[in-house]
Amino acid sequence: MTFTKTTEQASKYEHLEQMSVHELLININNEDKTVPDTVEKAIPQIEKIIEQVILKLKKGGRLFYIGAGTSGRLGVVDASECPPTFGVSFDLVVGIIAGGDTAIRRAVENAEDDPDQAWLDLQAKNITTKDVVIGIAASGTTPYVIGGLEMCNANGIVTGSISCNAGSPLSQTAQFPVDVVVGPEFITGSSRMKAGTAQKLVLNMITTAAMIQLGKVKGNKMVDMQLSNAKLVDRGVKMIMGLIPVSYDEANVLLDKYGSVRKAFENYNLQE
Repeated sequence: MTFTKTTEQASKYEHLEQMSVHELLININNEDKTVPDTVEKAIPQIEKIIEQVILKLKKGGRLFYIGAGTSGRLGVVDASECPPTFGVSFDLVVGIIAGGDTAIRRAVENAEDDPDQAWLDLQAKNITTKDVVIGIAASGTTPYVIGGLEMCNANGIVTGSISCNAGSPLSQTAQFPVDVVVGPEFITGSSRMKAGTAQKLVLNMITTAAMIQLGKVKGNKMVDMQLSNAKLVDRGVKMIMGLIPVSYDEANVLLDKYGSVRKAFENYNLQE
């Protein structure tokens, strides 16, 4: 299969340093506008990997993301947002980045070039065939990610990928690849831009759709969210008011008593 790394092709914009701030913003925004349409084209692929994620999570498995650089950080962000949003355990969705947690804030030299390390990182998390692993790499050529998926395939673990280059080595390795081909970046090769935005949109889809299918949302409300600050407590109180006919104070009492929007709602209905 022919493989062209479009994310690293030359930008159509030249002499960026000669643009005004306004011109820079307009042109960056024009490029960003193309991303949602590109993601839409990949929905059939996205749906297939989400179906696998749901199947594994319903059977007690976990979802792992592996990536390097921006791609790895995006996986860590998506994984870390699941517990407060959906009330799930911190080990249900796990983000692993090449170079370890240090690499979240500071690049770790050559970490992405080791094709064996991702499998070691996954083994440290006790990976099993009950789990699903999604490799994230804008270029689709990162050895850390490809090597990790190859070992998962060899050990009977379901694999998916998110790349921004069609037919990349990563896409050819994953059982359920997602190709979001955003084209050349505004700054040539800077995949933290359109590619990063596209990857984040796909990650949003994966965990949001999966958690809804797992029953973590009622209507359109985050009824299992963690009440970790005053703002979220207030939001929880208002959610209860939207679900059952009670005042703000009454909803606050219910939330304080039962500890979650879901439990407050369910116990109120049992009493009625």
